[in-house]
Amino acid sequence: MKKQKNLLSIIGPGILVAATGVGAGDLATAAFTGAKLGLVVLWAVVLGAFFKFVLNEGLTRWQLATGTTLLEGAMRHLGRPAQYGFLIYFLAWSFMVSAALMSACGAAAQAIIPLSSDPVTGKIIYGIVHSLIGLLLVYRGGYRLFETVMGFSIVLMFITVISTAILLQPAFHEIINGLLSPNIPQGGWEGLAWTIALMGGIGGTVTILNYGYWIREEGRLTPQSLRLCRLDLATGYIMTALFGIAMVVIGNSIQVEGGGASLIINLGDMLVAEIGLIGKWLFLIGAWAAIFSSLLGVWQGVPYLFADLWSLIQDNEGQRIIDTNSKLYRGYLYALSIIPMIGLWIGFANMQKFYAIIGALFIPMLAASLLVLNERLINKRYRNNPVTTLILVFILVFFLMAGVLTVKKVLGL
Repeated sequence: MKKQKNLLSIIGPGILVAATGVGAGDLATAAFTGAKLGLVVLWAVVLGAFFKFVLNEGLTRWQLATGTTLLEGAMRHLGRPAQYGFLIYFLAWSFMVSAALMSACGAAAQAIIPLSSDPVTGKIIYGIVHSLIGLLLVYRGGYRLFETVMGFSIVLMFITVISTAILLQPAFHEIINGLLSPNIPQGGWEGLAWTIALMGGIGGTVTILNYGYWIREEGRLTPQSLRLCRLDLATGYIMTALFGIAMVVIGNSIQVEGGGASLIINLGDMLVAEIGLIGKWLFLIGAWAAIFSSLLGVWQGVPYLFADLWSLIQDNEGQRIIDTNSKLYRGYLYALSIIPMIGLWIGFANMQKFYAIIGALFIPMLAASLLVLNERLINKRYRNNPVTTLILVFILVFFLMAGVLTVKKVLGL
């Protein structure tokens, strides 16, 4: 038991990043891209995961070198307008992502164990139940229980989804070619748009910032922990990439219909013809575990961000360690898990559209912040090296383009 605890403490925060960063929208995007473009775009999954690794490594380097979170550093340097602007953005994002996750959890659970003859009613009831369970686990269990549940969830989703992809017996030489021969398949602008969406959908958006709070929970406070953080981030994003690859394989193997949570359910039904009932249930359980672990990660991690930001707005001086027992943290946890329940009556598809637009704006902001802030580090050893700077510039340009494409696609422009 001790060895298991030691292993979890080493790679735990990276596992949390992987589990939180994979939601219903990410699964759906990977499956759709596999159906439309085939296995030749698998390289985009790996590159997308690598981009998120670079961003999180830069965030970690800043925090361990300065003792302050990246959010705190950015808000202090950019001043009051940026603080209030980001607060408005953050509140809107929180509502959208929470509502979308509740709806997706509800739809996945209804597909596994129907609670009502009306799928919408079952989805709403299950969505509320999942939100309240997440609230209870975070509020009563603390970080250690959260870490353990998330570790179990990602093992479950990893085994089930990858097993499903293997049972479909894909052509492994095509997988190798898709990984090692980068190209964008013919299909004009649409092919490029789907490839960019696949790269951008791997590994989460605002939830990337949660990693800084999770490593504090593990006692990683100094630059000496940087090597360990790089190890667990690499582990987390390798798992994220494998997950994305499996979903592209599944999407390429069967006909894909629907969108968001409904697509996940339809995939499960269509798998029956390909690999039988065992394939359907393996996939649905894995998809449910992926979505619920994402919800749980948001419930536990996002209140840190609000407490940090609000404390910064109230008092711009001094270093603050965010306490999960504080009124700010717990108050936002309540709000996050209850108020967005309104979205269950709006519908997952609409919530996913708004969430996609808002989320698309974040990665360029994060890349720009890392380019500016990490050049201001007093210790030159922890500044961006030329290669990292070049990659961050590419990420900034790429995700700006991805954001524009996302907004145009969602709005039908």
